[in-house]
Amino acid sequence: MSSRFFATGSDSESESSSESEEQTVVQAKSTVTTKVFAFSDDEEETKRVVRSAKDKRFEELQNVIKQLRNHKKIKDISKVLETFEDLTKALQKSQKVIEKEGGVPRFYIRALVELEDFINETWEDREGRKKLNKVNSKALTTMRQKLRKYNRDFEAKIASYRENPDVGDEQEAPEDDRDKSDSESDDDDEAVQKKKSAVPADAAPDMKSQFLKGGDSEGSDDSDLDWPSDSDSESSDSSEPEGGYTNMAAKFLKKTTAAEEAAKAARKQEKKERKAREQRREEEERELEEGEWTEVQRGAPMAMEKPKMFAKGTEINHAVVLKKLNEILAARGKKGTDRSEQIMLLGELRRISEENNLGLGMTVKILFNIVASIFDYNPNIATCMKDEMWAKCITYITETMDILIDNTNIFVGANVLEESEAIEAEPFRVRGCILSVMERADEEFIKMLQACDAHSTEYVERLKDEKKIEVLVVRLQKYLEERGTSQEICRVYLRRIEHVYYKYDYEHYKTADLIRKTVEQKEEEAKDGEVEAKDGKVERKDEEVEGKDGEVTPQEKGGEEAKDMVEEQKQKEKTAVIMDKLCKYIYAKDTTDRIRTRAILCHIYHHALHGRWYEARDLMLMSHLQDTIQHSDVPTQILYNRTMVQLGLCAFRYGNIKDAHNALLDIQSGGRAKELLAQGLLMQRNVERDPEREKIEKRRQMPFHMHINLELLECVYLVSAMLLEIPYMAAHEFDARRRMISKSFHHQLRVSERQPLVGPPESMREHVVAASKAMKIGDWRACRDFIINEKMNGKVWDLFPEAEKVRDLISRKIQEESLRTYLFTYSAIYDSLCLVTLAEMFELDGPVVHSIISKMIINEELAASWDEPTQTVVMHRSEPTRLQNLALQLSDKLANLVDNNERILEVKQGTSAFYTRQGEGRFGRQGKERHHQGKERHQGKGQSGYHQQQGRGYQGQRRDRGDRDRDHNKGYQNKGYNRW
Repeated sequence: MSSRFFATGSDSESESSSESEEQTVVQAKSTVTTKVFAFSDDEEETKRVVRSAKDKRFEELQNVIKQLRNHKKIKDISKVLETFEDLTKALQKSQKVIEKEGGVPRFYIRALVELEDFINETWEDREGRKKLNKVNSKALTTMRQKLRKYNRDFEAKIASYRENPDVGDEQEAPEDDRDKSDSESDDDDEAVQKKKSAVPADAAPDMKSQFLKGGDSEGSDDSDLDWPSDSDSESSDSSEPEGGYTNMAAKFLKKTTAAEEAAKAARKQEKKERKAREQRREEEERELEEGEWTEVQRGAPMAMEKPKMFAKGTEINHAVVLKKLNEILAARGKKGTDRSEQIMLLGELRRISEENNLGLGMTVKILFNIVASIFDYNPNIATCMKDEMWAKCITYITETMDILIDNTNIFVGANVLEESEAIEAEPFRVRGCILSVMERADEEFIKMLQACDAHSTEYVERLKDEKKIEVLVVRLQKYLEERGTSQEICRVYLRRIEHVYYKYDYEHYKTADLIRKTVEQKEEEAKDGEVEAKDGKVERKDEEVEGKDGEVTPQEKGGEEAKDMVEEQKQKEKTAVIMDKLCKYIYAKDTTDRIRTRAILCHIYHHALHGRWYEARDLMLMSHLQDTIQHSDVPTQILYNRTMVQLGLCAFRYGNIKDAHNALLDIQSGGRAKELLAQGLLMQRNVERDPEREKIEKRRQMPFHMHINLELLECVYLVSAMLLEIPYMAAHEFDARRRMISKSFHHQLRVSERQPLVGPPESMREHVVAASKAMKIGDWRACRDFIINEKMNGKVWDLFPEAEKVRDLISRKIQEESLRTYLFTYSAIYDSLCLVTLAEMFELDGPVVHSIISKMIINEELAASWDEPTQTVVMHRSEPTRLQNLALQLSDKLANLVDNNERILEVKQGTSAFYTRQGEGRFGRQGKERHHQGKERHQGKGQSGYHQQQGRGYQGQRRDRGDRDRDHNKGYQNKGYNRW
């Protein structure tokens, strides 16, 4: 045991020499560990070597890397993960050494590259991944994520290594070379043992003195300090040049042979191939992420598409197939389940079932599960189905529908329990609801339309599938009419209604237009015949008729064509008949409020779209939906908004301007028409939209082909407001209590008035404002030209189905309202106006002008009377002057001030006795009579339109008093203002 203290002697020993110190330093720098030599025949002792911190840390890293490689060989992923964590910790410990050396050693980068290649290859091997146990599978996913994140710090060095993997291997001692050096050192040790005897006896003390400080001559014979002579002997045996090694490191330099050169070239070629494989893999992953290409498995694709379902020799029967079906369905929804593979397995199971003739019941059951698996393929409810999956879904639903319609002995329903299913023998009973499947497919179709760009060809291509959906709905309707319950029939009827109600029937209107023209032509010819008879031309006409040898006259021919067209129209007017039939069945049989409400709204929408104003209006008023719609769900409220908008457009086309304005008021007044109609989201200022709420609102959006043109909607609303507001403003120019009919219209007027320079109109709003200014002064031609021109026709009016008819209607309404505005504005200037003059000014028929003026006189809007013999309207000069108007406004304000003082007094006294006591209080009987007069006037006030307002409390009393004061002032007006 004394030998273990040889190297630990004191530094003050005189036996040490400078030569021994130099050799000790050389040995400390050497990175090769020599074999242990025995100092005696009985025991072997290790020699302590002085090493630097760099060698220690790098050796620790290499040992961990060696463990990592061993774990990779046996594919123990969990151990690989643990060793990788140890490796990162070891690198952290070596951080100071690494900073001194100038960077991470190359063998560490090589280990990371090899580990990354191993993880990627394992991840790509899907079959191998399936064979991994749960621990290794989870460790593989974790390892892949951690390694990707960790390698980001070494991207440049990893890329450099992949470009030149062989550069630097000679400077760093790789593991393979180290293993080889270990084996070589073993051989060298054996040679040393054999050549001990060849060492001279006198050289032993010298060599001993080089390394030992204090030892005997006996130990020198057995010491391992004779390795310089061994090196000499090795040098003599080797092909080294004469003179020996210049230093001890030269002994351990790597020798290059032809075999090593070939191995080096092979390694280089292998690394190039591995780099090419990695590039191909990256490209494939990128293409898969983009969704344009599909990865093709190696080998024959048919073998992969037809997996082995049953063991060879297994008897295929109902029990075996059901067991396999349940096994496949048990994996549904679980983490790690390949959904596409599940669909493929179900398809293969269906093929096996049909080959073994297991019956239609089994086929229908498997088809239901295939369709359900396709619906589950996309786990995210916010995204739509892929195109290939959508095509498969439609195919499988069509096959299921064919089987159910052709075979009456198959009963399917959601109420069929799995225990009561009958699949083996007829009649078959299968659990499943074909109606729910169809509804889900329809919802997926809507989501696909929402996901497409509305202005792309993709949307048009996808919209073509709506015909397939409609065909399936019609077939399902016929199937359920024979075998379904009344509630199921109501559901499928509503589904078909929602595909029909918003579509405009152009064939119907083309036929109607032809009928109208034919009838008008017949009437004109009849009138011409009457005129000719009056002029004595009947005889000539009879002769012409007789000369035609019994040919059909134009009148008779036009009548027959009209009859034929009527019959043709009845055949073509299918949508109205279909809607009427489906909706009436739902009205009678439905037990849920939602289906009936949606059916009513769709029915009203369809009536309004096709110009049946009275039917649509009556159905809306009878349903009382405006009172209960706020309690419905959001999609139903959106449908209600769409219906009211369509009802307003129909009223406008029909000429009911006031009804059109009232119907569009709620949608247009808030400036949120786009959001209320579910045609887009509005970005509101200083309002942060919740992401979840935004996703929900996006799912509620209507497809683009169902949108209502918002510019058309706004134009109709503004024109309606103009036709109502301008005459009202002219009639109440000096009225301080004048109310606004349309706030948005007044806003557009104020914006125009604030502009310092008003140029020619460009936008639709500017055209309406310019037309309003022209109507104010009675210039109806300018007003018409601003509303009806080429620009406005292209933007708005040509979008109506009967555009020419709508333009004529607007022109006539502008003439009539301009006449009313002219009379309100200039009635104080004229003593009388001639009916013929007014008719010529506004290009209206005399009876029309007479009717308009008469209505104004009856409604007390115009203080005038008719002089029938002269066909003139005589003004009563009841309009006050400007001074009188100012006085009336002052009296109104004073009356308001008195009312306010009375209320303040009531609050202070805490009683309202002056209204309730007779003959007492400040006002006595007069106060009570005034109160009752106002109350009776308020209760007798008429109500009309869509929006009915009632005055209650003090506000109602204030309006009553205002009415009383206006009536009081009007009395003075009717007396000709003699008091002034």
